[in-house]
Amino acid sequence: MTSTSLVLVAGIIFIAVAIKVAPHFARRMSKPSSSKTDDAEALRRHRILSSQLYFDVPPSKVHSESYLKSLNSSLNVSMIVEVPPVAMLPNFLVQKKVLHPFRKQVGGTILAAKLAKERGWAINVGGGFHHCSAERGGGFCVYADISLCIHYAFVRLNISRVIIIDLDAHQGNGHEMDFSEDRRVFILDMYNPGIYPLDFEARRYIDLGVEVKSGTMTDEYLAKLDHALEVAEKKFEPELVVYNAGTDILDGDPLGRLKISSEGIASRDEKVFRFARERNIPLIMLTSGGYMKSSAKVIADSIINLSNKSLIDMKSLPTAKA
Repeated sequence: MTSTSLVLVAGIIFIAVAIKVAPHFARRMSKPSSSKTDDAEALRRHRILSSQLYFDVPPSKVHSESYLKSLNSSLNVSMIVEVPPVAMLPNFLVQKKVLHPFRKQVGGTILAAKLAKERGWAINVGGGFHHCSAERGGGFCVYADISLCIHYAFVRLNISRVIIIDLDAHQGNGHEMDFSEDRRVFILDMYNPGIYPLDFEARRYIDLGVEVKSGTMTDEYLAKLDHALEVAEKKFEPELVVYNAGTDILDGDPLGRLKISSEGIASRDEKVFRFARERNIPLIMLTSGGYMKSSAKVIADSIINLSNKSLIDMKSLPTAKA
């Protein structure tokens, strides 16, 4: 199997089914249908409602109704995803072509939490929208999948302590705001302080912040990560690791501005997986930011490396069903 194929297969496993596990976000347009279509829809809804992936979450734990309604404005969505031409599109197209794919990835992140609890690890090739909080989107992040995933773990997976290891090049200001007063969540954020989002308020809520300035090279980066993981182990005993594994730290990435080699990213991922594996802690990996075509191969190669090092078992992956 080629590296590209690996990414596609993982995407099928962890993302393609996601729309079935995100009913809080999905809104279907009513239209005439045959009795067979009605029966199929009724069966689909029954599966969703009876699934352990569906549950009623208190309003304070998810996006507010006012925020979700704001997404009915193409202008608002264009500002969140930072693509101005989106503002000119009819909102039904924005819902279908922009927001619907985002919701799939959110469902994939929530599904990954369930699979990680069952199997020890899960990778969502997508998600990691760490700039979005309950009340505000931004930085190409429309839905707060990390926050939703953690609340799901609290409510449904009998998990009471979660560590977020955010190694995207950008500060994860969304989840930092959402869990600013929640001592059940420990945030390790290793980020470039000189780039977006420059959210100084959210930085106050980072439990363990590690600044890596523009131009940081691989060896220095990995040494700082080793030290951060040692410190985190002493400060917090998690029951779940949410690993935001952005590849925008890659040398040449126009937004991350760091100089980490592809081999360095594989080593980074290996260190985080080993941290969780040696302590028998379930781990979710989200691929988050990465703004070069080469990121897909870097992710695939890293996953292969994790398998070769016996940190994940690719043979035990479920197969996608039609």
